[in-house]
This record gives sequence, structure tokens and C-alpha cells, in this order.
Amino acid sequence: MNCKNNSNRVRKPEWLKVKLGNNQHFSKTGTLISSQNLHTICQSGRCPNLGECWNRGAATFMIGGDICTRSCKFCNTRTGRPEPLDPNEPLRVALAIKNLELKHAVITSVDRDDLPDCGAIHWVETVRQIKLHNPTTTLEILIPDFKGNTGNLNLVIKTRPEIISHNMETVRRLTPILRSAAQYERSLTVLKTITESGVPAKTGLMLGMGETENEVAQLMNDLLATGCRLISIGQYLQPSHKHFPVSQYVHPDTFAKYREQALSLGFLHVESGPLVRSSYRSEAFLKKN
Repeated sequence: MNCKNNSNRVRKPEWLKVKLGNNQHFSKTGTLISSQNLHTICQSGRCPNLGECWNRGAATFMIGGDICTRSCKFCNTRTGRPEPLDPNEPLRVALAIKNLELKHAVITSVDRDDLPDCGAIHWVETVRQIKLHNPTTTLEILIPDFKGNTGNLNLVIKTRPEIISHNMETVRRLTPILRSAAQYERSLTVLKTITESGVPAKTGLMLGMGETENEVAQLMNDLLATGCRLISIGQYLQPSHKHFPVSQYVHPDTFAKYREQALSLGFLHVESGPLVRSSYRSEAFLKKN
């Protein structure tokens, strides 16, 4: 599909319009992130909730730099050859969380397929530093698949954050079209490995990319088979004309229906709505475990 062809672009509905942030927490968060040379998925992913989250002092930190080795067709994070890992980044992230006085923090990363361990040791050190400097802060980490290397995955799992997330992003049929290097079954295996360790697993799904209701239902059942019981469901928003086009802006009522469906199937907590992203209201998931 030619992602540059916007002749049939779907008009964005009113419910997807968001307000920018402008209060003291917003300014403090932005200033701290900039001054410490840190990265957030809020910015690189052009998250529609940036204003809301920064207003309440919440942010999802992105480690491993800001250049990803993969080039997924839905993602706005830069792709290319990353710089070497910054050994001081874990400490800077930990101190930023402390300065922001976060009770709950979320960490994600770019894919670092260029590294022998895909960044696993850097992940371990980041979690270690966060726990050292923020012993009462709860933590969710949103991890890559480490190219299916279970040893590297288990290194990160052993840090024992409160939640480990790994996003499926889309249904089985669309995975090879939209996700660079990722594999549907591999992602399911990652989630299963997490749940078998005793750490709650969480995943995220985007709608509006051409999936069908039956395919979403099948994905939910596949997730339940891994033991994953936490899920976020949101609307895909095309970052630029170079990215995969939106096929549909899903109505809020449909998101509500998916939420009820997921809960009825056995999921413990579901965030489902047009503006929901994988780390949105992350702290709410803790209450269900």
C-alpha cells in the first residue's frame, strides 16, 4: 500500500481533538526532560495525551536513545543507526523521576537490534537505578521483544517491576504489514514468558488500521491464552503522510463495546478509548493486581 496516497484520507472527528497543556506541572516536566537530555515517547510518538499527562506530572521515559533500529509503519520514532548507549542515562532517568516526585513511572525504549543483547543490560541498570533512588515509586516497563532471545528477556523480567508491558499493536493479519521485524507469535511468547514469571503482563492494541471485529476478538483470546490480563485499546493516528493511512476513526461507543467484551472474556483491567495509549493512566492497572 502506498502510504503517501491521501486522496481517500478519512476526516478526523471532533472527539479526537485535544487540548495542549499549560500549567505548572506541564512546564516543570518539559523543562526537566529537556535539561537532562532525556527522551519521552510522549514527544517522539506525538501522543495526543501529552498535555493531560504532563499537566499532572506524568511522562513515559524512553531509554536507549531516540533512534530505533526498526521502521514500523505506524510509529513516528526516528529510525536509523542509533548512537552508542549513554551509560549515564539510567541514573538521569531515575533522578528525573525523583525530581518530579512521581509515585508511578513508566519506561519504554526504542528497539536496539544493533546490540548483542538488544539493550537488555541497559534496561536492567535503568530499573536498578530507579528502584535505588525511588524505593516507593511503582514501575511499569514497556519492553521490546529482544528478537525472541529468552535469556535477554529474563534478565529484564528479574528486575521485577510491578507491570511488564509488551505491545501487540495490531491483529495477526496486519502484523507483517505494519510491524518491522516483529512477529505475532513471538510477541505472544514474550507475554507468556512474563506471566509465567509471576509479573503481571500488559499489552496495547491500536484500532482503525483495517482490522475486523472478529480479528480483534481472536487477538483477545490469543492474549488470554498467554495469561495476559491487562490491555489498552486506542485509536491509531497517522503521524505523517509517510506512515500507514488511517482506515477508520472508531467511534467511542465501539471502544466502550470492546472494553465490555474484554472484561467479559476475563481481562482484569481495560483502558479503551480513542485517545488511549499503552501507558495512559498506567497507575490504574496496578489496582487490579
